[in-house]
Formats: sequence, C-alpha cells, structure tokens
Amino acid sequence: MSKSLKQSKISQFALSCQGLARSLAVCSFLSLTLINPAMAEEKLVPTLTVTGNGSENIATTLTQVKLGVEIQGKTAMEVQQEIAKRTSALVDLLRSKDVQELQTAGVSLEPNYDYTNNQRNLVGYIGTNTVSFRLQTEQVGTLLDETVKAGASRIDEVSFIASPEAIAEAQKEALRKATIDAQAMANVVLKTLNLASKEIVSVQVNQASVPPPNPLRVQQLSKADAEVNTPIIGGKQTVQASVTLQISY
Repeated sequence: MSKSLKQSKISQFALSCQGLARSLAVCSFLSLTLINPAMAEEKLVPTLTVTGNGSENIATTLTQVKLGVEIQGKTAMEVQQEIAKRTSALVDLLRSKDVQELQTAGVSLEPNYDYTNNQRNLVGYIGTNTVSFRLQTEQVGTLLDETVKAGASRIDEVSFIASPEAIAEAQKEALRKATIDAQAMANVVLKTLNLASKEIVSVQVNQASVPPPNPLRVQQLSKADAEVNTPIIGGKQTVQASVTLQISY
C-alpha cells in the first residue's frame, strides 16, 4: 500500500472519530436536559399577588363657575348686539377681580318659535353667551352678586375643587396608604397559611385619581336676587389610589 493511500485512510478515520464525538456530546446534553429540566428553564418561585387601596380627603378651596347672558329679541341683530354689550361688561368685571382660567364656555343664537294652533310662527330670537372661570371659594358669593348687576342673567354651574398643590400631596398620601394596605393583606394571608414572605418581586402603581366634583346646579337669577348676598360653601374631594405587590414566599 502506498504512503499517500495510508495517509488518506488515516484522515478519513480521524474525521469519523470527530463526527462520533460530536454526536455523543449532543446526545449527552439532550439526556441531561430530559433528566434535569431545571437546567433548561429557571425554577419557578411561588408568589402572592395583592392589591391595596388608599384614599385621602382634602378640602376644596377653589370654585369653578359657568355663567353668562341670555337675551330674547325681535331680530337676530338686536339680540346679538345686546349680548355683546352685556358680555363685554361682564368680562371686564371678571378681569378686574383677577379670576383664573377665564374663557368662553359657549355661544348660541337661534330662532324662537311660537306654536299655536299647530302652526309654527317665528316670534324672535334667543341668544346666549356663557363664560367660565375659577376663583377662591370665599370670594365667589360676592362676585356672583356683582355679575348679576353687571348683566349676567344665568348661572349654569358651580363646582368645588381643591388646589393643584393640595391634590398633589393627597395623591402621595393615598399611594402611601395603598402600599401599607397591600402589605397588611399579604401578611395576613401568609401568616394564616404558616408561610413567610421573602421579598417583593414586583410593584405596580396605579396612578392616584381625583374624581371630578359633583357640580351644583344654580337656577337662573334676576337682578332682584343680587340684593341678597349669595352664600357659597365648598366641600371635599377624595383622591384614590391602588398599589399591587407581588411577594415571594
């Protein structure tokens, strides 16, 4: 047998041995994986998930008001001119009182019909212009009386709200209470089952929410009503929060 032929057979034998070694290694790995699944995936840790709730009541110190002018007249031009005149005087008064967030809330002009004997007859027009603003609650009563004297003929809505600073602090306190509530519930459950908590695996914070205050509906006022000081008394708002904890044991 020639030397080159011997070398060729030796090389083929070496390659066969290498292939056999790779196959044995793969088989060994698969066998270990089947025998011990923990090597393929992380061991599951038992956990308890609880959600706690917290709330904080705060006094309302600001009042949101929506009021305006309503005019009836024979022609659209007549109505529109009178609305513009009274609204201008009303806005000047509000600006002089340094109210916050003064803005137009609505403008309308529509025909006014009389329905007699099943017939619709145009008798004129009705126009409204409403504005909204925010002011310290203790100042609102006196200002409402002044707006009526200035030309306001309707007060549509009065709502009580807390200041942004008070709401921000209340949100923090509500979250703190929610966290304590969640921890307390977890402790009760684990103690009842004779288990001990190890560590907090995850925390989910639900943003503390402030429900909108219920608006106080105010009937339409006349100038005669402005002779009596209107008492305005605020209420409270409740800030709510929830926190979810996942605790291993």
